[in-house]
Amino acid sequence: MSSADKIYGLILSGGKSTRMGKDKGKLEYHGKPHREYLYELLDKFCDRTFLSIREDQVATISSAFETITDQDIFRGPFNGILSAHEIYPDVAWLVLACDLPLVDEEAIRQLIESRAKEKFATSFAVSGSDLPEPMCTLWEVGGLQAAGDYLNEGNGSCPRKFLIKNEIKLIHPKDDRVLMNANSLEDYNAALENIN
Repeated sequence: MSSADKIYGLILSGGKSTRMGKDKGKLEYHGKPHREYLYELLDKFCDRTFLSIREDQVATISSAFETITDQDIFRGPFNGILSAHEIYPDVAWLVLACDLPLVDEEAIRQLIESRAKEKFATSFAVSGSDLPEPMCTLWEVGGLQAAGDYLNEGNGSCPRKFLIKNEIKLIHPKDDRVLMNANSLEDYNAALENIN
């Protein structure tokens, strides 16, 4: 297997969680902190898996989990994604945000089986929409290289806008609920109701 065929998993858990009011990665939906649940989920499918974290989170993470600390070169979610790409530039990255409480094995399997290596990324979108969900996307090496150039040219820091403007494969999950974001306590409670 060449390095370009490899897929590393990345759980984005370095955000400030201001809308939630508490660290979204520590919230429990399945009996454990969600960042740990997602790490274990991706670890079933990926060659290696990492938690993307801030410098001030390092001491709070168990040594059982591999981590990549944000380099703070870029703003927003690209900070974590491109920090990982900088360290391991020759692999694809399957990126999940820690605020996706309903993502499951079936969705991850579908994303990987739909992989289009020749494109910049393979991304989910809810049914009836053409808007990619960059926080549940398989990013290819070329796409991440181009994203770095895109940001360095001052084009903004929104991963969705980058994906919309470039050649990607868009797929729809079998169940749109896997793309539910939990950004507030109301969302958290709604997710728990879905799970139960």
